[in-house]
Amino acid sequence: MAGIAALEAIYLIKGGINKSSVSSNEKELFNAGSAENFSNGKTYPYLSNQFFLRRFEDGGFLAMSIKCTHLGCVVNQDSKGFACPCHASKFNKYGEVMAAPATRPLDLFPVIIENGEVLIDTTKPFKRTSYLKSQLTYA
Repeated sequence: MAGIAALEAIYLIKGGINKSSVSSNEKELFNAGSAENFSNGKTYPYLSNQFFLRRFEDGGFLAMSIKCTHLGCVVNQDSKGFACPCHASKFNKYGEVMAAPATRPLDLFPVIIENGEVLIDTTKPFKRTSYLKSQLTYA
């Protein structure tokens, strides 16, 4: 009986490992729409997909997580960027920390422009330590 239980445990563990490695290599691309539909200097919330899509004045796109990097509360858009209603962290339009307790910028989701469409890879957010212009994606 113990041998059967051990075999079942190995099967379940091996199955779990295989599934996680497959899903970690797959991308979930969310099509936000045509790049020309987004105005420069505006932020667009995609709350059900857990990101804000910002098109900057120079036309670059950045997809920032809606989760505060302090404890994961959902941030709100405000006139200067983003604010956490839980512990008062503030972030500028680039997602950089302007007021603690958060210690690092909002996480990013990769943006891909393909055939004029803005695609967001929602598989896993990218943790960053600062904003760099190279993080922007252009159509």
